[in-house]
Amino acid sequence: MTTTVLLVDDHELIRQGLARAFERDDQMTVVGQVGGVAEALTAYASLQPDVVVTDLQLLDGHGLDVVRAIRAESESVGLVVLTMHAGDDQIFAAMEAGASGFVGKDSKAAEVVSAAKHAAVAPRTFLCTGLAAAMMRRASTPSTPSLSAREVEVLALLADGLGTGEIAGRLFMSESTAKTHITHIYQKLGAANRAQALVTAMRMGLLSHLAPQRF
Repeated sequence: MTTTVLLVDDHELIRQGLARAFERDDQMTVVGQVGGVAEALTAYASLQPDVVVTDLQLLDGHGLDVVRAIRAESESVGLVVLTMHAGDDQIFAAMEAGASGFVGKDSKAAEVVSAAKHAAVAPRTFLCTGLAAAMMRRASTPSTPSLSAREVEVLALLADGLGTGEIAGRLFMSESTAKTHITHIYQKLGAANRAQALVTAMRMGLLSHLAPQRF
C-alpha cells in the first residue's frame, strides 16, 4: 500500500519538483497537482488522497481555506502546509485550521516527504520542520511559566491531539480533573484555546521533551 498525495501550489515548477521528490519514495504516490483553492477541493473530492500538501498563497485564495474545508469533511486526511512565510501567526493559524504539519520552503524535499508521511499516520498531531521548527526551539525566557509535572503530561497529550475525555482516560483521572488541568495550563500560558496554548508552549520551549520537531 502506498500513501497518495495531492499537491497544491500556484507555481508549476515547485509542484513538479515536489512530485519528483515524492516519486523517489516507493511508499508515496502523487495522484494530482493543482494551483488553486477551487481546483484543490474538486481534486480532493474526486481523488480522496491520503495527504494534501498545500502552499498558503494560491491562485484564487489561501491555502488555509483548503485546510479548513477538507478538515471539516475528514479527521483522517493528512494536511501539510508548505510556505515561505513561517512566522508565529502563520503557525498558529495552520494549527487552528486543522493542519497536520507546517513546513518551510527552506526545508529539503525529503523533509516535505517526511512531513507527509507523518501526516498520513497522525493527521491530528502537528509537525514543524525547517525554519518553523527552528523558531519553535528558541530558548525559554525567564518569564516562562512554571507548569506542574501533571500539567506537562496534559500539555503533551493536548499536543498529540487528544480530547479532554481521552486525556482523562490516558492519565487515569476524572474528566473534570482533566478539564481543571487544561484550564490551569491555558491560564498560565495566557491562551484562550488549544492552538494558542500549543503555539505559546512551543515558543517557550515547554514541549522540547517530545520527539524532535514533533509538536
